[in-house]
Amino acid sequence: MTDTRRRVKVYTLNEDRQWDDRGTGHVSSCYVERLKGMSLLVRAESDGSLLLESKINPNTAYQKQQDTLIVWSEAENYDLALSFQEKAGCDEIWEKICQVQGKDPSVDITQDLVDESEEERFDDMSSPGLELPSCELSRLEEIAELVASSLPSPLRREKLALALENEGYIKKLLEIFHVCEDLENIEGLHHLYEIIKGIFLLNRTALFEVMFSEECIMDVIGCLEYDPSLSQSRKHREFLTKTAKFKEVIPISDPELKQKIHQTYRVQYIQDMVLPTPSVFEENMLSTLHSFIFFNKVEIVGMLQEDEKFLTDLFAQLTDEATDEEKRQELVNFLKEFCAFSQTLQPQNRDAFFKTLSNMGILPALEVILDILLINLIIEHMICDTDPELGGAVLLMGLLRTLVDPENMLATANKTEKTEFLGFFYKHCMHVLTAPLLANTTEDKPSKDDFQTAQLLALILELLTFCVEHHTYHIKNYIINKDILRRVLVLMASKHAFLALCALRFKRKIIGLKDEFYNRYIMKSFLFEPVVKAFLNNGSRYNLMNSAIIEMFEFIRVEDIKSLTAHVIENYWKALEDVDYVQTFKGLKLRFEQQRERQDNPKLDSMRSILRNHRYRRDARTLEDEEEMWFNTDEDDMEDGEAVVPPSDKTKNDEDIMDPISKFMERKKLKESEEKEVLLKTNLSGRQSPSFKLSFSSGTKSNLTSQSSASNLPGSPGSPGSPGSPGSPGSVSKSTSQMAAITTKGGLVGLVDYPDDDEEDDEDEDKEETLPLSKKAKLESS
Repeated sequence: MTDTRRRVKVYTLNEDRQWDDRGTGHVSSCYVERLKGMSLLVRAESDGSLLLESKINPNTAYQKQQDTLIVWSEAENYDLALSFQEKAGCDEIWEKICQVQGKDPSVDITQDLVDESEEERFDDMSSPGLELPSCELSRLEEIAELVASSLPSPLRREKLALALENEGYIKKLLEIFHVCEDLENIEGLHHLYEIIKGIFLLNRTALFEVMFSEECIMDVIGCLEYDPSLSQSRKHREFLTKTAKFKEVIPISDPELKQKIHQTYRVQYIQDMVLPTPSVFEENMLSTLHSFIFFNKVEIVGMLQEDEKFLTDLFAQLTDEATDEEKRQELVNFLKEFCAFSQTLQPQNRDAFFKTLSNMGILPALEVILDILLINLIIEHMICDTDPELGGAVLLMGLLRTLVDPENMLATANKTEKTEFLGFFYKHCMHVLTAPLLANTTEDKPSKDDFQTAQLLALILELLTFCVEHHTYHIKNYIINKDILRRVLVLMASKHAFLALCALRFKRKIIGLKDEFYNRYIMKSFLFEPVVKAFLNNGSRYNLMNSAIIEMFEFIRVEDIKSLTAHVIENYWKALEDVDYVQTFKGLKLRFEQQRERQDNPKLDSMRSILRNHRYRRDARTLEDEEEMWFNTDEDDMEDGEAVVPPSDKTKNDEDIMDPISKFMERKKLKESEEKEVLLKTNLSGRQSPSFKLSFSSGTKSNLTSQSSASNLPGSPGSPGSPGSPGSPGSVSKSTSQMAAITTKGGLVGLVDYPDDDEEDDEDEDKEETLPLSKKAKLESS
């Protein structure tokens, strides 16, 4: 059988002054050659791995607390603790530590915690101990001054603590407390308050064990009722004895466990309610009190968790229909406290704790005791949070997000369970979540716009935005059927910028899906109007609102969301056309006019598609030959500004559309033999090679034009590159059926791409459109 005397848990103190559980194992002490000294070793009981290897340093201060704890610091800000299962094991290891340091095992601390100055050390060397005044009513003021003067010096604190322990001084002080209360001696009671408070700041476990004993704890609390800074005394004892009554809903057979529960509750009350809020200096001096409560809670949870009969009886009574409501309420309150205590456990131990509760049937038990859905209960508590900062609501929102996250739903053989759960949530719970939003957005601006309401609505929008991203058709149906987006955009008029941005983020997430169901809903309800209005109201301020709105429209432009582009330009262009510090809105207008050009020439659009597909079926060599054919076309064969491919005619059939392809191939063969002659003729005649340019038109991606015609200069009424000159099927010079974007480099002109090749051409188009206006002008005038 395993020796349980040496069974320990290893703890380290983290930066938040909380103890982290490093594992459970068995401790031993032996000489370690590598460390050159006696050391403490803890090996994990699960796999035998080494959890702790710590040399017993002769100068390290070790503390023994509560008979089963040994605490020490190995380095600055690195505290360690061993929590023993049995007192006998703790005593054995403590004797080993004291043996190495040459100390008497009867002490609870082996060294001074803080080094003293040489002057203090010299002054105190002459007096081996601290002599306390006799414990009498007339000397309470003297005792209070002695305690107060000892607190700044660690060595004097140590001597004072030893004197209080050895002489049983605390119990004598509590006897005087009764006398002072009987005599209504307020001055004496004020002195006793200062004395007892000072004893707490000595930070000694041995003193705490005396003060927190069943015999003394209520009198200690009584002393702390008489704070000199208050006009009248507090009634802490009355609360603990009359209001806060211990109810044993399930009989606890272990007397040690029962006493530990009583003690922990009262000590927690002292820390939270009785003692004044400690200063930064005093906070460090109460670390032992924090540890005392922490380890008590860990011990209570462990003892209850191991008592299977206790837990079985608890859940059996919770689910028993014969249990009356008052009894059931008491059982629930106990379960609540039990779970609250478990928060002191480390993550791995907490997981094991909740697994135990799950195996015992906690979820069916909760189902029985709830009158409404658990999720709706969480939502209602979140909505009704009275904290101005909504601390509880934030935590509950995180819990809700975890519950509705599809990634957290367990994979099962029945794949429909996720869908069924989400369907249930949207049918029975979503209306509860959105109730505050709908109630506050009945007009053109929020009906309540205080900070707390704005914070709550921001939390709700955060969860709705998450749902848009992860729940697809469930949230889509809800938003469209309940007109949720319209209500959300009312919040764009909030005086709180963070809430207006949350509303904008919600719409941006919807647009980012590029879902035409959403797009049609947005267009039908004119849901860009609140955004445009907010943009205009923001004026010229360069802030997060300005950038976020521009980014939304830029996304629509870059992603070429045609329906939204057309809707924005047709309905809001007049309001946005003067915005020239970014090119986003002019770029949207360009997109829109390109779409209109294509709609006006559908057969030409089809021909381009055919040409593109034909090109993709050829190899690279064929493509190069075609590009040369474009170079070698006689100028006599086309007039200035004429497009290579004639404009489409609505009366042409498919054979007419295919005819240009055949002509390309014939022309290629005919011109191959004439190539050199044409080039020579051009050079000898003294004429310059036609220079081509890219001109930005409101209706086309690029125009192939010649500079030899003055009538077609940029900005002229008949120029294909002039804004506001839509293409005409009967006009060659104004044709919108340009086949390719032409680039010039080193005097050469080449075929780059077909304009309907969306995947490739959009990239080139973006580069052209994002040029500064000054560069565009230079390009057009070159």
